[in-house]
Amino acid sequence: MYPTALTQLARANPFSAPMFTLQKVDEPETHSPAPKRRLAAAAVAESADSCEFGSMKYYALCGFGGILSCGITHTAVVPLDLVKCRLQVDPAKYKSIFNGFSVTIREDGVRGLAKGWAPTFIGYSMQGLCKFGFYEVFKILYGDLLGEENAYMWRTSLYLAASASAEFFADIALAPMEACKVRIQTQPGYANTLRECAPKMYAEEGLWAFYKGVVPLWMRQIPYTMMKFACFERTVELLYKFVVPKPRSECSKPEQLVVTFVAGYIAGVFCAIVSHPADSVVSVLNKEKGSTAAQVLKRLGPKGVWKGLVARIIMIGTLTALQWFIYDSVKVYFRLPRPPPPEMPESLKKKLGLSE
Repeated sequence: MYPTALTQLARANPFSAPMFTLQKVDEPETHSPAPKRRLAAAAVAESADSCEFGSMKYYALCGFGGILSCGITHTAVVPLDLVKCRLQVDPAKYKSIFNGFSVTIREDGVRGLAKGWAPTFIGYSMQGLCKFGFYEVFKILYGDLLGEENAYMWRTSLYLAASASAEFFADIALAPMEACKVRIQTQPGYANTLRECAPKMYAEEGLWAFYKGVVPLWMRQIPYTMMKFACFERTVELLYKFVVPKPRSECSKPEQLVVTFVAGYIAGVFCAIVSHPADSVVSVLNKEKGSTAAQVLKRLGPKGVWKGLVARIIMIGTLTALQWFIYDSVKVYFRLPRPPPPEMPESLKKKLGLSE
């Protein structure tokens, strides 16, 4: 895409030499301005990209990748999510993960484990569209506002800010379907399908029924997403630097996707821990009428908010790993630009005396 930049990367590969011992490379003089470096995760830039990095087509396909990654994965773990929600709202009846599955199958049959799949698929598809699509938008926007050098030095803060901004909008898209999902899963007999549940909730509580959980949803999802993206981006860098036995430029696409999966799982474990207390509040709040987040939090207490954590770690770890794997695979399939992890800009190297 940018021959001069790719030549520089190839000759001064960060995996074959320490970061700050790069050799000066003589490049032919050109009057065209140097392209801005972008901060990006996981994979290698290709010369046959299907669109320009940061174009509308790029954002649209990233959003489509988010739809697939979040919609498919969340729907696939609906049985585990159902048991997790029931552990949170009725710990006296559902004493553990295995007991929760046993009780659910005994009362509702195997089909009962799929309750809430429709609002899950619709809600998390919309969330994925906003989460991944807007993350790319805000990452590029904030990076350009900071400038090349500051974007590199403050890249973790950049990932955190971009992901938090994206998740703010993603949760507004998710909230109505999340409310229906929790009501179906945690109130046996209330409704068995989305078609039954949504009109019933609207008739009883009005539009507020679908958005009363949006604030605790922000409390749960924004820290989760900040951890998900920032931890993933930095873990990818560290894996290639310290774990992968060969330069990333020599890794095949399947090998790169394995790194993506591992980094995603590590990020997912941390995501589950930081967001679990708010997840417990959301589950109880959407089950009960007339309660507020503060009332639920006070009633659950310090121990109650951690109920179901093991199930959530298993679910979110697997979920996050698969989401990143699917998202990166979509980028590979559509030949989207995939710049390498960030490198210190030449201008900053000169300021720090690291370049001749």
